[in-house]
Amino acid sequence: MSTTESDETGPLLGPADIRELAAALGVRPTKQRGQNFVIDANTVRRIVRTAGVRPDDVVVEIGPGLGSLTLALLEAADRLVAVEIDDTLAAALPATIEARMPARADRFALVHSDAMLVRELPGPAPTALVANLPYNVAVPVLLHMLATFPSIERTLVMVQSEVADRLAAQPGNKVYGVPSVKANWYAEVKRAGAIGRNVFWPAPNVDSGLVALVRRTEPVKTTATRQEVFAVVDAAFAQRRKTLRAALAGWAGSAAAAEQALVAAGISPQARGEALTVEEFARIAEHKADPTAEATA
Repeated sequence: MSTTESDETGPLLGPADIRELAAALGVRPTKQRGQNFVIDANTVRRIVRTAGVRPDDVVVEIGPGLGSLTLALLEAADRLVAVEIDDTLAAALPATIEARMPARADRFALVHSDAMLVRELPGPAPTALVANLPYNVAVPVLLHMLATFPSIERTLVMVQSEVADRLAAQPGNKVYGVPSVKANWYAEVKRAGAIGRNVFWPAPNVDSGLVALVRRTEPVKTTATRQEVFAVVDAAFAQRRKTLRAALAGWAGSAAAAEQALVAAGISPQARGEALTVEEFARIAEHKADPTAEATA
């Protein structure tokens, strides 16, 4: 690490630090895991600022990699839990924290696991989620964390720009779909900025975007369960060019039963999924006919 870089970044990692660490560990970023390491200290500070991380926050980070964002989060939050699937990276991260931010090392915990399998975290319940999510698993990981940890109030994720657009899309937008509706079940979602390609190593061939999610203070008002509502959403967008009467036929048991549920929910059978809010999907779920009730009637 050069003295100049150390002066500029403080305890954070700069481009030379990242390459040195990677070389020492024999790490080559892999496409399979969607690894692109952030090498710019100003970018990670901007992410922490945009996420609104507070001194009393317990933050969970997914895929910390070599620790660029991890160090910036640890600098700003009360506690940080990082979830890392990669054996080599998981083994090296605690030493990086100890070397660069020794005074905060006792406020850091590592969970060596696939984020999709995480059901509990050490220490106090997390209040915020901040992550540079691998492109190939961004949406399922985000939805899993929001479902599993209701204490997460604020989320800021860096994802592929196209995924950011989908997550933040509103009804009527051509990219509005399953991720948009499901994210909206949990939170108010909006785009929170763009990230250039040159702050990553290796530089990806796609642009990245920040998405901010603030958990709803009041859950969606419905008597249907989340699973029931999401089943309608999945069915509606599986054949998004079809009208809801046709798209929901399999879900309802027949096109006629789908029409019945739609009319009862106050929604046109000729509408398409991309026009509906999460609340409207919930209303449809509430009006699904019970086939056993018909059989015994």
